[in-house]
Amino acid sequence: MKYQKAFALFLAVLLFAGSLGDPIHNVTVYAQEEKKAEENNTMDITAQSAVLIENSSGRILYEKEKDKELIPASITKIMTLLLIFDALEKGQIHLEDAVSVSEYAASMGGSQVFLEPGETQRVEPMPKCISVASANDAAVAMAEYVAGSEQAFVDQMNHKAKELGMKHTHFMNCNGLDDSIESGHYSSAYDVALMSRALISGYPQISHYSTIWMDEITHSTKKGDTQFGLTNTNKLIRTYQGITGLKTGSTSKAKYCLSATASRAAVSLTAVVMAAPDPKIRFSQAASLLDYGFANCTGFEDQTTALKLPAIPVKNGVSETVIPYISKDFSYTLCKGESGDQIKRRIEYKKDLTAPIRKGDMIGRIVYTMNNQTLEEIPVYAARNVPKATYTDCLGKLLKRWFVA
Repeated sequence: MKYQKAFALFLAVLLFAGSLGDPIHNVTVYAQEEKKAEENNTMDITAQSAVLIENSSGRILYEKEKDKELIPASITKIMTLLLIFDALEKGQIHLEDAVSVSEYAASMGGSQVFLEPGETQRVEPMPKCISVASANDAAVAMAEYVAGSEQAFVDQMNHKAKELGMKHTHFMNCNGLDDSIESGHYSSAYDVALMSRALISGYPQISHYSTIWMDEITHSTKKGDTQFGLTNTNKLIRTYQGITGLKTGSTSKAKYCLSATASRAAVSLTAVVMAAPDPKIRFSQAASLLDYGFANCTGFEDQTTALKLPAIPVKNGVSETVIPYISKDFSYTLCKGESGDQIKRRIEYKKDLTAPIRKGDMIGRIVYTMNNQTLEEIPVYAARNVPKATYTDCLGKLLKRWFVA
């Protein structure tokens, strides 16, 4: 009887534990989901769509309806600015170039700097007009100057969007004026973050324009020279520490949109809010997103360029070795739960390096990893030329070794 009771108790425990198996697993899953939901709701984002990304890697730190296709209004001009800076970098246009304003460009309504038909402006102040005053007329004038027509420029915008992986975006104009989803002009918070990251990371000089609070431009026309004042529509540049830009947008249909970029202590972030109910909310909620990012991220740097790498053997060269050099340092943004101790570094060289080798040829790489995931690969280059050894060179080496021996 004693053993029968013990066995019955044992079976009951097994059955009870078995019955708890699935619920325990589900509780864990629900707890994880609730924790994620709790983190996403701590900022109480009331805009229809929002996203926060860390710019060095592009990681998403917060999201709310990030892929929802919405009307972007003037944050469309982020792509316009990106293509302008692309053209400047490629040498297709120059800051001192003269831009003649067409009647079509001058006819734009909404936010503008009141360019006149036939007026000439240099390229240099135009990004300022677009960034600070959100000037629709300046955006079209630059689109025509860069691509020949606004439509050709818009084609470039859509091509660039595909390059950047913007899957929920299509442009119909270069300024976001009178847009609608039905017309085919739309974007998403995440896509806006992608093009914002490309602009602020690729061309940090945009901040020289986008952080201007007040300035002016000179209109030079047949009537003479007149001054026109510019005031920034992004109020965060006066209130938020580390703000670097970037662009506001609003229409009656789009409501209030903002892409805000900021940098502190080697951490660079982009916060996007779309379709906020009023202008104050777009600024306060973008600031809350940035605060969340800076509270949970820190910068990590390794002075890769200071590494003293040994000379690397070279086959069939005038010199038997080549000196390596590294052109950039490693930087990474650590976010919640990550530690710099988790980052590993290894150096890899190409096998059997053989002359000729030219200065600047890639001869290896430095690989940074975390938890077996590659973070970045930094190239290692040849610091000098190593010509291929001739017969005379080989004979000279042989004689030198013989006499030295």
